[in-house]
Order: sequence, then structure tokens, then C-alpha cells
Amino acid sequence: HVVSKIAKVGKETSFSYSEESDSAVLPCSKEGDQASSSSSSCGCGATSRNSDPSARYGRSANEEAANIPSAESMLESPYPRTNQMVRLEGGRFTMGTDSPGIPYDGESPARPVDLDPFYLEVHEVSNAEFELFVNDTGYSTEAETFGDSFVLEMMISEAVKKNIDSAVAAAPWWLPVKGADWKHPFGPDTNITDIMDHPVVHVSWNDAMAYCKWAERTLPTEAQFEYASRAGLENRLFPWGNKLLPKDEHRMNIWQGVFPANNSADDGYAASAPVTSYLPNKFGLHNTIGNAWEWTRDWWTTRHLPELTKNPTGPASGKDKVKKGGSYMCHKSYCYRYRNAARSQNTPDSSACNLGFRCSQDIPS
Repeated sequence: HVVSKIAKVGKETSFSYSEESDSAVLPCSKEGDQASSSSSSCGCGATSRNSDPSARYGRSANEEAANIPSAESMLESPYPRTNQMVRLEGGRFTMGTDSPGIPYDGESPARPVDLDPFYLEVHEVSNAEFELFVNDTGYSTEAETFGDSFVLEMMISEAVKKNIDSAVAAAPWWLPVKGADWKHPFGPDTNITDIMDHPVVHVSWNDAMAYCKWAERTLPTEAQFEYASRAGLENRLFPWGNKLLPKDEHRMNIWQGVFPANNSADDGYAASAPVTSYLPNKFGLHNTIGNAWEWTRDWWTTRHLPELTKNPTGPASGKDKVKKGGSYMCHKSYCYRYRNAARSQNTPDSSACNLGFRCSQDIPS
């Protein structure tokens, strides 16, 4: 492997875009209309821990992770670096949709948003990048502290399953596995040796923020993430348009087959994929939908003003944090959340085998 020093952000990179010509009609997902607002049929929000995080994590959602000393520029990695950022110019875009796939998630209404310029990482944070942070700081994730994390049942070995006596009632394919964490994504008998370039998972919102502070970055707001994923295209389902398979090509890592029994992996991956996989969007960003859910800075709410807002940051406090993008476990039949407007939530101390993040950096005005 190539040994490379960590480089600071290249501040001169930027991307432009042009409109696509395909239809902007967004079909509504029928399954979403019948689902309960307390928990979705896929269990996207069911992997929350039972502890109340408000006393420990009730700071304003838009507090910047700034002025935190970092020694990262002195570190070396045996893996190719994937922590590059691009400058996004912001401006006005349409956030949300008037044709929600899952109405109770608060995808609507479509609303104008103005954003200041900001930087965003090109890739999800990989296992290799997160390992640098852990080695430098000695940090222990909340999954390691709690002693368990949620794993998809079909990914768990039979030996480990024998010791599991509970499941998530609303989503029985989610099992709490003792010893599952970022270094052991599917249980204590698994490792990340061959997937160092895959997104780090089993990281809570608090873990993600700790990494971002160390890297002198922060998490993107929900508006920043959606703007980045849309890449200049108005009212489109996906970062590239409305066609799931343009030119019969897979552009994202989601579930193919029958969930949760069988994943045919037609897109090339049965679980996570390298963070560099698939074509980037027109802003040069990889995997803003599919692969791993990504934490954002915002507290969760399903109520949004239809009027123009500037640099929205969500409520000042709350119980759950917003996550965006969907994951390799998403399928339209049960979790149609691999769309630009889609969203879900978890408590800040929650973790799972399909939940990661990427960092952003605000530009002082």
C-alpha cells in the first residue's frame, strides 16, 4: 500500500453542473401511505438505544466543531487517502418534495432554501480514516462502551446467533449483537481487514462528531447534505436523475432481491461497498445515496416551513438526529429511502451495521 501523509483540504476545488432532460415527475410510494408514523416497516429508526440522550447531547444542532486542536497533519496511513473535500458554492435550491415517497417522514413540502458556500468530503469516512482517529486519540465508540450494536440477522454467524435472545419487535431482522462495533461489523468473529476502504459503521452521532472535531470539521446540516446529493438537479429522485438504472448501469449500492431473505447483489455488493465505488454526481461526490446511512447535524422534525429559509439547521434540540441517504439494506418494497428527499432518524447514541457519516466544513462569512 502507498504510505501518504494527511493533506489539508484543497480549497480551490469546485464543481459546476447542467440540467438533465429526463422527467421531473416524482412517483409516490404506496407502502409509505399505510405505514405507522412511530416506526417504519424497514426498521430504519428501530435501532435506537433506549437511553435518553437529551441531558448529555442537548446542545444546539448547529454548533460548529471549531477551535479543536488536531494532530492529524502529522499522521501517516498505509492506505490511499479518501478524506478529500470539495467546495460547494451553495445558492438557492429546492429541498424536499411535494410527492413524498414516505409521507410520515416529513419529506414535504418542497421548499426553497438558500445556502452559503461550504466544503464537503467527497467520500463517506472509511474504516482506514476512522482508524487514524482512533489510533491517534485512543477513542472508544459508544458501541464499544455499550458492548453491543445492531446487525442484520443474515450477516451474523450461526455461532454468534446462538447467544442472542432478543430482537427488535418492529423489525426482527435487526439483532443486538454483543461485540459488534466498527472493527467487528457483523459480530465479534468478523473484522475489517479486507474492507478498510469501506465506510466505517457502528458509529453513533456522538462518535461522528468526535471524529469531526478531531479533523477540525463538522457534520453537514440536512440542507447541506441534500443540496450536495442533488448536485444542481431540481426535483429529481436520485443524484443523476429519475431513472433507477440509467443505461442499465447501477449507480448506487442498495438491496436487490427479497428483503431480508436474499440479496442477489446485482450491484456488485451484498453489504457495503468501497467509498470510492460508483460514478460520482455532478458535484464530484460518491455514494450520497445508498451504501451507508449518513448522520447530519440536525435534530429531527417532520414540520417544515414552505417559505424561503437561509442556512436552516433544524430545531434547537430534540430526541433524534437526522440521517440521510439510505443504505445497502434499502429496497423500494420496504424502505424507499435511497432518494434525495428521503430521510430518517435515530437517537444520537445509536449505531448499526449500515450507519456511517462524512464531514463538512462551514466557510466563515
